[in-house]
Amino acid sequence: MTDQPDLRGLRSQEDDVVVSLTEYRQSRDPVPVTFHRRELDAILRIYGRMVGEGEWKDYAIDHLKDRAVFSIFKRSGEMPLYRIEKNPKLAAKQGQYCVVNAHGMILKRGHELPQVLRVFDKVLKLID
Repeated sequence: MTDQPDLRGLRSQEDDVVVSLTEYRQSRDPVPVTFHRRELDAILRIYGRMVGEGEWKDYAIDHLKDRAVFSIFKRSGEMPLYRIEKNPKLAAKQGQYCVVNAHGMILKRGHELPQVLRVFDKVLKLID
């Protein structure tokens, strides 16, 4: 005889369910959108070139629920000069990648990141 009540007949089917902890966490907090390694390589290649030219000084990476943002700064205490954004919801429409300037104007948008990053390529001019 024990002090515990007899609950054998009161068990429900819900007690027999085993839930994976990772599935539970993903259902509560969706995984944020991130840049993949090849995307970061392409972005950092351009960033390194512009730092070498003395135009850019700092950057920040934000991984949000709906998009990933690579912000580029002239000085760390200012607003970003440019934002390179990845928004997978726009992949089937206008393209998931875009470059936005400090005023919020979209400079270039597309489905492929290298094509979008061409907005930072310098155009050579003929000097007389």
